Amino acid sequence: MQKKALLFYITLFLLILAYSMTTNNYDFDLWARLIAGMGVIDGGHVLTQDFLSYTPVHTWWDHEWGAGVIFYFFLKYFGPFSLIILQALMLFGIFFTASRVIKIRTEKCPYNILFYFFALMAVMQNLNAPIRCHMFSFLFFTIFIYILEKVRQGNNKLLYLIPIIILFWNNIHGGVVAGLGLMAMYAIGEFLNKKPFKKYLITLAVSCLVLFINPWGFDYIKFLLMANTMKRPYIIEWWGLFSKYYLFKHIIFKAFMLAVCIVEFLQLKGKTWQKIDKVKYIVLLSTLYLAISHVKLLPFFAIASLCFVYEDLPQIKDKMICYALILISLLTFTVKDFSIPIGMDTYPIKEVEFIKQNNLRGKILVNFGLGSYVSYKLYPNNLIFMDGRYEEVYYDYMVPLLKEFFLAYPNWHQILDNFPPDVMIIENYYPVYNKLKEGKEWKAIYEGKVFGIFIPSDNANKNFKQPTDDLNYYKNTLFDTDIKF
Repeated sequence: MQKKALLFYITLFLLILAYSMTTNNYDFDLWARLIAGMGVIDGGHVLTQDFLSYTPVHTWWDHEWGAGVIFYFFLKYFGPFSLIILQALMLFGIFFTASRVIKIRTEKCPYNILFYFFALMAVMQNLNAPIRCHMFSFLFFTIFIYILEKVRQGNNKLLYLIPIIILFWNNIHGGVVAGLGLMAMYAIGEFLNKKPFKKYLITLAVSCLVLFINPWGFDYIKFLLMANTMKRPYIIEWWGLFSKYYLFKHIIFKAFMLAVCIVEFLQLKGKTWQKIDKVKYIVLLSTLYLAISHVKLLPFFAIASLCFVYEDLPQIKDKMICYALILISLLTFTVKDFSIPIGMDTYPIKEVEFIKQNNLRGKILVNFGLGSYVSYKLYPNNLIFMDGRYEEVYYDYMVPLLKEFFLAYPNWHQILDNFPPDVMIIENYYPVYNKLKEGKEWKAIYEGKVFGIFIPSDNANKNFKQPTDDLNYYKNTLFDTDIKF
């Protein structure tokens, strides 16, 4: 059995590492997280006020400041590639912990790789953009399931760990509410199972008090409640799994979800209410609802399924499957040129270099998803309209204003009148791009494959230096910044 476990974990880690290394992009919000981490490590304090924007802002309620510290620490001391390794380690930690949960819940061998492989494939589209803060919430969520399952076996002392973990989780990522919700699910489930449940409620109450230990105090709790209940109609990863945009996307996850539902439906047939583990189905149904409601949250269902559905599956002799997956992973390592991911078509990398080379200082209007990258690369010479920190820093009216502009709605010029920029970086597939080119106020001084740079026509009558086409230059300078603390 030890040899089987070793083969399983080697296969799992190599598979996760191979997939993590195939990414060709970084998450849009990474740059703001690095700035936040820089403020703590280099500046010695948590950043509570924005300094990157030229528009009105409120207190910076950074519910991911701890994740930023961790990211910047790895970047500073181990280099950019360590962020990908960190992503792989956290993802492996999730699956490793899930295997421990399975071992607690069933006498079946927890090392059959095939179901883990399907679960991994189901969420890779959601997770394979190193590195994102919500990976910490997925990891802590899995650890909580493990702890609470051990508690159900009688190890009540482990409940003392939960408030301590909550303290860290709350200061790393706002997804801490998932941990609180999980404790509530276990309390309700054990109540319905007619088993001791008060210990979960007491732990939950203590954990809620721990939330007040943060850089902002009580006011942060109000923000956290608002942030976790607010609607985000302009953020596509918060759209529903079966919304028009995602109807034909995440097909592997949808197949995985359907298979899990069929398996559990067949398991429930013929069972009496007394024999059903209410905790299991409350967690599965709750995470299923989250997955269907918001694409960003679908890994919660994959994790819950891995922990609770494995026990209902037939056992498969998978030694050859392990060897096949190891071979696939090793082939991935040999055929891919592993280097710093750089999405030239996703980020305005050459455009930012153009602005820097030509010393185009001032206020920059850019899509909010790209704002933190532009800040990271061009501050202090340039300030942005806004970035992906969204509710953390900016007022509600700003995203709709930006949407009206990019889609060239009737009032699209309002943003230029109220918050006039000096430079604009615009994706060429937005309607406003052609509007600007057709008008006389603005001139496109650089047009790349995806992005164009616009400045007022009066300032456009000069020769500009052109950015290099050397991809290695951009890879080597991707994390360079002039931000100092």
